[in-house]
Amino acid sequence: MTTRVVEVAPERLDGWLERFATSNAGPEPRQRLVTRDEFAHDPLALLLIRRGGYAVGLAHGAALAESKVGTRHVQSRTAAGGWSQQRFARRRGNQADELVRAVADHAVRILPRGIPAGLVVGGDKALVRAVLDDPRLAHLEGVPRRELYDLPDPRRAVLEDALRRGRAVRVTIEEV
Repeated sequence: MTTRVVEVAPERLDGWLERFATSNAGPEPRQRLVTRDEFAHDPLALLLIRRGGYAVGLAHGAALAESKVGTRHVQSRTAAGGWSQQRFARRRGNQADELVRAVADHAVRILPRGIPAGLVVGGDKALVRAVLDDPRLAHLEGVPRRELYDLPDPRRAVLEDALRRGRAVRVTIEEV
């Protein structure tokens, strides 16, 4: 038996469930619905960060109310050895720290206290954690969270996809 997870937009869920029940009706259904995981939080905060870019947004329903998407260069690893390796490692660390500070500044501006009811995070786990460790974002600590670490470098289209996936109802289906 194999299982798979399907992401369904909340506004399409009723019709999807109806079609699923119809196609699996009868004495020998091919599939069965195992679980349904809803993430119905509104407004929804989004925070995506990777070494090449970032995206911060606040959504009401399926629409982004405010967002900021940008890029920041963080040097990649190098094969150089000795002093050069250490110098490049320090430079990488400084660039990553600047990226985290910039994203935290945008998040403080876009995600005000008491507003987000849910939080969608994605990208690099360590960088997301570093941004959320900023004391100015302490109000996001207890907010329900959905993690999407499989997203590519944050761009506007990726932010919109993260919003779609963050709002989606995750339905687990088992092949019978």
